[in-house]
Amino acid sequence: MKSWFTKQQLSKSVLTALAGVSVVALAACSGGSTPAASDGANGSAGASTDTITVYNAQHESLTQAWVDAFTKETGIKVTLRQGSDLELSNQIIAEGDKSPADVFLTENSPAMTQLENANLFADISAKVQEQVPAEYRPSTNKWAGIAARSTVFAYDKNKLNEATLPKSIMDLANPEWKGRWAASPSGADFQAIVSAMLELKGEDDTLAWLKAMKENSTAIKGNSAAMKAVNAGTVDGAVIYHYYLFGDQNKTGENSKNVALHYFKNEDPGAFVSISGGGVLASSAHQDNAQKFLEFVTGKAGQTVLQTGTSFEYPVGSDVAANSKLTPLADLQAPKIDPAKLNSAKVTDLMTQAGLL
Repeated sequence: MKSWFTKQQLSKSVLTALAGVSVVALAACSGGSTPAASDGANGSAGASTDTITVYNAQHESLTQAWVDAFTKETGIKVTLRQGSDLELSNQIIAEGDKSPADVFLTENSPAMTQLENANLFADISAKVQEQVPAEYRPSTNKWAGIAARSTVFAYDKNKLNEATLPKSIMDLANPEWKGRWAASPSGADFQAIVSAMLELKGEDDTLAWLKAMKENSTAIKGNSAAMKAVNAGTVDGAVIYHYYLFGDQNKTGENSKNVALHYFKNEDPGAFVSISGGGVLASSAHQDNAQKFLEFVTGKAGQTVLQTGTSFEYPVGSDVAANSKLTPLADLQAPKIDPAKLNSAKVTDLMTQAGLL
């Protein structure tokens, strides 16, 4: 027993000595100073310089495809935090310069404008500006388009035809459309469309249209559900984005077999092309890697993910063509709107006045 105890004490002494040697060696390697915090987000200890954090409001599967390809090419790892456009933009504003976010991606541009107005974005790099044409980024160059989606009127092709379709989205305010169409007014998708209407038609006409919408339309939560209502014959049509139909038809098509898409064109407010945005936070401690990520997403490899994948959103950068199933962007005859002027706060106020929110 005495011999065993002595060996145990010896083992502990050896381990303690080895630990001391390790500490001395580490101190010597660092010049004898106390190890500093990592230069991770906001200097938090333990964060890797080869990792960035992306607050993502885009479709998770699309962004994951971008992330996987980016990490494979660069070795830079990406941590994703998921949420909706305005949920994440409001969170970043609340976090301010303490936000762990390096990059913010959205489905629609008003949330980007919200952060821009709060002076939370760094300028995008010259390479991103070169890759993304001016019509798909704000004039301020505080963020850039990463994808786009077209406003459409999804209609029941058993009930409507070209002669009986609305010529403009503004026509849906007319009495003959009462009870015949649907939308998802609480969603960021629809509010982006109203933002475009506000910029093109002004406050008075937009408010009048919203009040008529309150009387004429059926509020349904979510664009997919609105399309399903059209398919089921519950309503004649719905204002949604184009890719919901293509995504459903790429699967079983059971929710869109009776649905066709009407593109308003003619620079109508209903021809609005909403830009999904990407921006680098000014507070990011990983500016170079954050910019590299945005450069990748807007570059040929990142935009080809849109062309060949199943998101059915439009590429906007590096001259990459759209998926062959989609109407080319140039043929949509979308109105020209500076995304920096889209005002989500005013839209929310007008929709509240109209009783839609």
